[in-house]
Amino acid sequence: MPLIVPEQQDDALLADIAARRDGDHLDIWWLGQSGFLLQWQGRHLLFDPYLSDSLTVKYAATDKPHVRMTEICVAPGRLDFVDLATSTHNHTDHLDAATLLPLMAVNPALQLLVPEANRAFAAERLDCDPDWLAGMEDGKVHDYAGFAVEGVPAAHEALETDAAGRHKFMGYVARCGEWTVYHSGDTMLYEGMEVRLAGMGVDIALLPINGRAAARRVAGNLWGDEAARLARAIGARAVIPCHYEMFEFNTASPQAFVDECRKIGQGHRVLRCGGRWSSEELG
Repeated sequence: MPLIVPEQQDDALLADIAARRDGDHLDIWWLGQSGFLLQWQGRHLLFDPYLSDSLTVKYAATDKPHVRMTEICVAPGRLDFVDLATSTHNHTDHLDAATLLPLMAVNPALQLLVPEANRAFAAERLDCDPDWLAGMEDGKVHDYAGFAVEGVPAAHEALETDAAGRHKFMGYVARCGEWTVYHSGDTMLYEGMEVRLAGMGVDIALLPINGRAAARRVAGNLWGDEAARLARAIGARAVIPCHYEMFEFNTASPQAFVDECRKIGQGHRVLRCGGRWSSEELG
């Protein structure tokens, strides 16, 4: 099957980012899988980028091939304006050396947030000084480049902690100006999740919709209808789905997400890879 062509790609995507740089609005581009670029007053936060074919290469000769569905929208080495990046957990599509090393090379002042429980693993994968990484824990806030990012637990598929009680899977709540954005990382629902997030004033939620199935032999996520209801429960003004249309064996249609959002009156936007959402849409 031919690969899905991003809505904006390479020069066109970079031109769109540059053209929006001086506005007072918040702009968010979906870069595929769980990767999102936030732009706020000329500053940039990059959530969980996966901009390589590392997993397709790794699993090509196995019984679990990661056949890519969507073309890469931009080479990471071209994103030479990123201030802050995140990894929510250690899975390669959220902590990809083939993406992060070129990104680090062109952004000398870049900071990378990782769960504190994963600091040693991340440092080994990226061949970097562990002290360079910013370790995140539940409730910890990291301020940098105009973004205040707070760690919240994620359950992929369960809440998991290290010997010190620090979460291995995390989501991040990023505040910039008047806006609050929640990137859940890979997660399912867990007890207390909705109450915790409802008190954080989330405007935009970025949630996975690929769901879970034992036959995939990988940890699962929210289904589309669950993501819609979670967004509604936490009071998000808009929700954008992610974690689909990357690998053939682990994807889902966004239709169930859209249908549930419409049913319950939840503001939402389905982006194509390389597409942009703007806070201007909220009026």
